[in-house]
Amino acid sequence: MNDTPGNAPDDRDPAVHDPNGNASYGHKPFERSRSHFADRITADGREGRPVEAGRYRLVVSRACPWASRALVSRRLLGLESALSLAVADPLQDDRSWRFTLDEGGRDPVLGIRYLSEAYDAREHGYPGGVSVPAIVDIPTRTLVTNDYQQITLDLATEWTALHRPGAPDLYPEHLRAEIDEVMEGIYRDVNNGVYRAGFADGQGEYEAAYADVFRRLDLVSERLTRQRYLVGDTVTEADIRLFTTLVRFDAVYHGHFKCNRNKISEDPVLWAYARDLYQTPGFGDTVDFRHIKQHYYRVHTGINPTGIVPLGPALSGWLTPHHREELGGRPFGDGTPPGPVAPGEEVPAEGRP
Repeated sequence: MNDTPGNAPDDRDPAVHDPNGNASYGHKPFERSRSHFADRITADGREGRPVEAGRYRLVVSRACPWASRALVSRRLLGLESALSLAVADPLQDDRSWRFTLDEGGRDPVLGIRYLSEAYDAREHGYPGGVSVPAIVDIPTRTLVTNDYQQITLDLATEWTALHRPGAPDLYPEHLRAEIDEVMEGIYRDVNNGVYRAGFADGQGEYEAAYADVFRRLDLVSERLTRQRYLVGDTVTEADIRLFTTLVRFDAVYHGHFKCNRNKISEDPVLWAYARDLYQTPGFGDTVDFRHIKQHYYRVHTGINPTGIVPLGPALSGWLTPHHREELGGRPFGDGTPPGPVAPGEEVPAEGRP
């Protein structure tokens, strides 16, 4: 997660460097920083890191929408046995993401207590934020990349030799220009827009971000009245990127980030679309609503100083019929759904509807 204002030269993340999550941004607009470590893992190793089964570990927080993209992509593509998974505690201390969910407070594969240790191994004294998703080289316990925009694209296009049989094509070449265009607007106005609204420290800044969020959601809703998925007739990277914001919207962004014109559940098209994806294997089975709410409401004390975590909204609606199949489309194209969730990676009952 890289909830980063662009005030300081190193674009530090308030939820990482300030354990209270306070945001005092000097009336500068929220600006998400670029990933500092942008190495790529490619099929031929042309950028120095070759795809290799078992060599790397994906570190995520289930609270983080940017990390959740990687979780969904990894599931849909069947990369569980090739790319192992570490899940950080949704709550952070002054050293940021920690492995307190694991026995002894250490990641069992990397042997480290904090993700920052892998960052330090890569660049000692690195001054920037420790963000997820991150991919770590297991033999050296060294960070490879935290480039949340590129990681999932590479999982879809560079890791193909390790995809499961029947894996969908999440970034089909003939649709990439359209996918990129759709994703750019969604990223700017929705994925990042909710943060611009939530971390705004001026009324005008907040109102501009709020307007962008709902203008884009209205455009997306109109688009989805005619087709089941954002681009083409199958699930693509664009759907993954929109889903991870929609699934957090009513639980967090509507109240906590003041994006409260309406809930997603009050837009019939977006609510049906979100439920369709949630009920598609590989999407909802990666979502932990408890982690999401614990992180946002307890870490961002500059926004929620009491640290009280709301009990609602009710989650049962996520499992109700959506009828989106009436628009046609096949979620996996000529492929097949992913198999059961890997042992040990199941979302606990308290995080599910």
